Amino acid sequence: MSSIMKVFLLLAVIVCISKAQRNDSGQCLCQHVRNRISSPVKDIQIYPATIFCGKVEIVVTLNSGLRFCLNPKMAAVQRVMASIMKSKTSTTVRSTMPASTPGSTNTAHL
Repeated sequence: MSSIMKVFLLLAVIVCISKAQRNDSGQCLCQHVRNRISSPVKDIQIYPATIFCGKVEIVVTLNSGLRFCLNPKMAAVQRVMASIMKSKTSTTVRSTMPASTPGSTNTAHL
């Protein structure tokens, strides 16, 4: 095989791979989205945009086990997600580390 044919074959492979990577619809979880939230909701998972899927995805699981995706651009969905994020950040987290007093050191003894 001549070197020119090898170069063309290599270029064809590179083009195929780059086209496959640019098609993000196959890598996303949500092919179809809903514009409203059904209840009762058991779980909400938020997947940020990645190099494999260029959009934020919100997957909701109902108590019945039904899973569907929400449209993250809808105002109602954004309000619900903002209230969830606000409630998560407003809870206080207790420290498991003992408080140190002035003059003392926190060292581990083996």
